[in-house]
Amino acid sequence: MSVVQFPRSRNEEAFPAFFEDAPVLRVRDPLAAFLGMGNGGAITYRYADAVRLAGHSCPTVAGAWLMVVQGLAWLYDGEIPERGAIEVHMRDGRTDGAAGVIAAIATLLTGAAPETGFKGIGAGHRFARRDLLVFDAPIEGTIGLRRRDTGTGVIVDINTASVPHDPGMDMLMPKTVSGQASAAELKQFGLLWQDRVRRMLVEHADDPKLIHLYGWPL
Repeated sequence: MSVVQFPRSRNEEAFPAFFEDAPVLRVRDPLAAFLGMGNGGAITYRYADAVRLAGHSCPTVAGAWLMVVQGLAWLYDGEIPERGAIEVHMRDGRTDGAAGVIAAIATLLTGAAPETGFKGIGAGHRFARRDLLVFDAPIEGTIGLRRRDTGTGVIVDINTASVPHDPGMDMLMPKTVSGQASAAELKQFGLLWQDRVRRMLVEHADDPKLIHLYGWPL
C-alpha cells in the first residue's frame, strides 16, 4: 500500500514576518504529559497557530489571541498556565457575531471546550475538558477566564477602535467588497489590513486602551 505524497511549495505558508514578533504563549498540559509527550506536557503556541485554526489573520483573530494570552498572564502571574484547568466564559451566544471565532481560539489555548469536548479518562473523567467553555455568560466583558484550582478569575474586554484602520481603507474597502478593485488595489488592501493586525499584536500588545483586564470575584 502506497501513500500519495504531494510536493510541498517553499511558499506554502507565506505568513507576514511580524507574526514572529507577536506575543507567544507557553502552557503545560497534564493530559499531553500523561499521553507521553514528555517535558511535562509543555506546548508553545504562536499567533500563526491561531491563523491556521481560523484560516485567516484579522483584527478579530488578533484580538482573541491577545485577550486570552493577556488573560492567562493575569491569572497565572509569572507561572506557566495549565491547559485544561481553565474555564472560559463567553458573553455572547455561540452564533453571535465573532463569538465562534474567539471561542475557537480560546479553546486552542486553554483546552476549554463546550459539550462536545473531551470527556476525560476513566471513571473519574481525568483531564476532562467538556463543558469548560460556556456561552451567554452573565459577564460585562467579552470573555471571562477562571482557574479551576484557585477560583481566581479575570474579565477581558477589547476596544479595537483604539487601533484604527489606515485612512486608505475607507476608499479600498467598498471596492474590494463589491469586487471592483484592481489587482493593485487588492494588494494594497491586504497590506493595510495586515498592518492593522501588526500594530495590534506588536505595537499595542500591552496597551490597556486595547485590552482591558479586571478581576472577576467568585
